[in-house]
Amino acid sequence: MKTGELRNPGDPEPRVLVERVIRVDQAGEFGAVRIYEGQLAALRWTGRANSDAGRKIAEMARGERDHRATFDRILAERRVRPTALSPLWSLAGFGLGVATALMGDKAAMACTVAVEETIEEHYADQAAQLGDDEADLRTTIEKFRADEIAHKDEALASGAEQAPAYEALTSVIKAGSKLAIWLSTRI
Repeated sequence: MKTGELRNPGDPEPRVLVERVIRVDQAGEFGAVRIYEGQLAALRWTGRANSDAGRKIAEMARGERDHRATFDRILAERRVRPTALSPLWSLAGFGLGVATALMGDKAAMACTVAVEETIEEHYADQAAQLGDDEADLRTTIEKFRADEIAHKDEALASGAEQAPAYEALTSVIKAGSKLAIWLSTRI
């Protein structure tokens, strides 16, 4: 099957679909890096950078930086326009990271769960839309999806569900992440 082969009327052309995938994924990985940078900054400010949570967050941040570098490269190679919203995602991501880390280690981990669950679903949807003509991109997305699941599982194992107002916190973060995905795909 080729990308876009089963598209419905009104769905984007295959080329546009692939550009949207690359654009939104680069923006998402950029946002994830900024969230972790915000969390690490807050952990440093509060003297918790070398805590168990600090070490785990630093490790997850390294993975997200690798993901971002890959999508930066793909964006340039394929000459895809990045989202115009990157400055907003930079501020919003950093702010979200700071806020959740200041709420405590478990809230920082709850943030990871919310973002990674959203991205996990998003990557699965994208992989299903890409055909054999985009096998390399699909493989990258599936590998990164597995990494995001591992981050989510690590956050859950670190007590994310014990964060204050876990359900409300993760619901708000998921809604914001879904809005960011929708906007970055288009703008």
